[in-house]
Amino acid sequence: MKPDIRIFTEPEIMATSLSEEFYRYVNQLFNSHNSLNVALSGGNTPLLFFTKLAEYNGQKLNKIDWKRIHFFWGDERCVPTSHEDSNYGRASEVFLSTIDIPEKNIHRINGENDPYNESERYSQLVRQMVNTKSGIPSFDWVFLGVGTDGHIASIFPDQIKLINSEKICEVSENPESKQKRVTLTGIILNNAKRITFIVTGDHKKNVVKNILNNEGPYKKYPASYIKSNNGVTDWYLDSKAADLI
Repeated sequence: MKPDIRIFTEPEIMATSLSEEFYRYVNQLFNSHNSLNVALSGGNTPLLFFTKLAEYNGQKLNKIDWKRIHFFWGDERCVPTSHEDSNYGRASEVFLSTIDIPEKNIHRINGENDPYNESERYSQLVRQMVNTKSGIPSFDWVFLGVGTDGHIASIFPDQIKLINSEKICEVSENPESKQKRVTLTGIILNNAKRITFIVTGDHKKNVVKNILNNEGPYKKYPASYIKSNNGVTDWYLDSKAADLI
């Protein structure tokens, strides 16, 4: 199934639209689900989306029972939560700290711990908490960004084998900074019921073009291999990121 591609003139308009969709879709799912498991993305691109979610939370007509949502992360940098690179730290600052959600519903990857031990611990947590489909954990919704090198979560081009790893989590390494990271693998990402890519900026237009048009070096990009096996895949793009498609 081809992905649903949505293009917006400005990043803020895109983030607003995605926030509206989040509230609509989550409340729709609550009609048939007691609780939801959502995996958030790290990096800079989702921060505007998180900020908009926080803003919508203050509006009486846009209410979500946050106690019925469990938040996870697609990846985490191996740094303390106070570090500027911490995916959890930044999401907590602009979004999670503003909503009425129990602490037990926030399942962060402990980036300050040994990455290999943490990879095992988080794998066990996901296995325990997330419902399975075909024996594999299946998140209700996964949000992802895309790097200029085509990496997804923390699966980089030189570690593309992690797409097909049979593990839930793996330890990866940023090829430039050599920073260790803990990431969900491709088999887990692809088993989500819905996957939403969030991509903005002129510097992403070439990789977006190659991935969505299946051209150029797209097979080298881990993001090319991520699409929902049993649900919806959509892309939220600003006009600069979508300029060449």
